[in-house]
Amino acid sequence: MGGDNAPQSVIDGALRAMAAGSRAVFTLVGIEDVIQVELQRAGATDKNFHIQPASQVVGMGEKPAQAMRSKKDSSLRVGANLVKEGRVDAFVSSGNTGALMATAKYVLKTLPGIDRPAIASLMPSMTGQVLMLDLGANVDCTADHLCQFALMGEVFASTVLNMDNPKVGLLNIGSEEEKGNEVVKMAGERLRKISHCFVGNVEATGMFQGKVDVVVCDGFVGNVSLKTAEGMATMLVHFLRESFNHSWWSKLGYLLVRPAFRRFRDRFDPRVYNGAMLLGLNGVVVKSHGSADGVAFFHAIKAAEKLVVNRVNEKTQAIVLKLQAAATPDGGHPNDSEGTKRGLDA
Repeated sequence: MGGDNAPQSVIDGALRAMAAGSRAVFTLVGIEDVIQVELQRAGATDKNFHIQPASQVVGMGEKPAQAMRSKKDSSLRVGANLVKEGRVDAFVSSGNTGALMATAKYVLKTLPGIDRPAIASLMPSMTGQVLMLDLGANVDCTADHLCQFALMGEVFASTVLNMDNPKVGLLNIGSEEEKGNEVVKMAGERLRKISHCFVGNVEATGMFQGKVDVVVCDGFVGNVSLKTAEGMATMLVHFLRESFNHSWWSKLGYLLVRPAFRRFRDRFDPRVYNGAMLLGLNGVVVKSHGSADGVAFFHAIKAAEKLVVNRVNEKTQAIVLKLQAAATPDGGHPNDSEGTKRGLDA
């Protein structure tokens, strides 16, 4: 029910997934009458959709804490409960980001060994794609959190992107070890000891040049970087269109280069990269853009399917606990913050 175009975009995205051969079975969570009307409008009443009623909707501008307290039958809360109860394998939403994160963390908890979930998403680079996390879930992070993000990103790149030795880097103002604030420098020191995939610091330019496969940062830096990249891509496409419409000669030139321009546009189409994954939760949750249309929501569904099929959560938990077990012979609980700190210090 969340987002600017719901529930139309959600149903359209699911129908696109079905047409593309997805084997997923879709449960639509929300106001049943509204969903039924949209299914009829889309001519999809004969499709294999299940409807899970939820009597409340969290607005895009509502505060997460208030939504948690006052709307216990919201589509966000019901969707997270379905994952917890094992009735669905993944939950995809275009709703309020803060409320989704707070609800998912409250209902599902984090994986053992992980203190905080991180929002992760794929972005285009000169060599293919780069995974970036955190993109806004954690504005203030410790070195421990950054190390955990790095391990989660390493597992995702290895399992979903099929990379044998993904290159993991810390986003920084320089590639030298002594650059950055104390949190980033401390995280770098620890990652050099626990991850053979860690290649050091990387600047934002290096991220887009494909020097690394996974970029790690706190949520403030990550969100600003993401929005800057999206804005830059939109501006480039706008300037190109403006240039091609400048004169009859430029319009004629556009006809000659139109195939190349379309490939350029598609490469930077934010809808293709839609589907920010909440890594570190004890369940699969994917956040779609609030402005997502059916195409964008389809790609968010694909992101959720990849997490489920590749068992990213189970593999993340296994790696984190293995590292911490080797580093905490006293047997400290893996989800204890002190235990986590000792494990990553070693």
